[in-house]
Amino acid sequence: MALREILTFPSPALKKKAVDVKNIDAAVNQLANDMVETMYAAPGVGLAAPQVGVPERMIVLDVNTEEPGKDLVKLINPVIVEKHGTVVWEEGCLSVLEYTADVKRSAEILVRAWTPDQDEIEIEADGLLSVALQHEIDHLDGKLFIDRLSALKRDLYKRKLKKILRDGGPDPDTERNTCI
Repeated sequence: MALREILTFPSPALKKKAVDVKNIDAAVNQLANDMVETMYAAPGVGLAAPQVGVPERMIVLDVNTEEPGKDLVKLINPVIVEKHGTVVWEEGCLSVLEYTADVKRSAEILVRAWTPDQDEIEIEADGLLSVALQHEIDHLDGKLFIDRLSALKRDLYKRKLKKILRDGGPDPDTERNTCI
């Protein structure tokens, strides 16, 4: 396994829609394993392939921060097939430095995807798992959580980021937000 660089806003690669994985092979399994290692090292609870510069529809997540690895999920070509209700959740992202905001999402979802073992699965989710799945699937569609905010809040973040970069970059102790 290998740590991969996590792209950050405003990288153009984060705005591109990912393509379906056509073949689940050793390279796909290696990418999934690299993404898991990168996610835990960041640290985060989710990571999408486009965040590490791979424009393919693959995500990894583990919302169990108490027992890392126990609830690890690796999904290929995930699709949300049902949505119900709404919830507002404070989100951050490994690709959006030093910023969190409340985001409105569906409260409950049903996701259909493939595993690296080539099994088709369905996941019924609510709470943090629902939010994390939606957040990561947004990455596959070229969307960041800040794209779901008002234009004013996005503009405030862009100005904050310019100041951070002008002042020498992010503080290494607070450089990344948990990605959900």
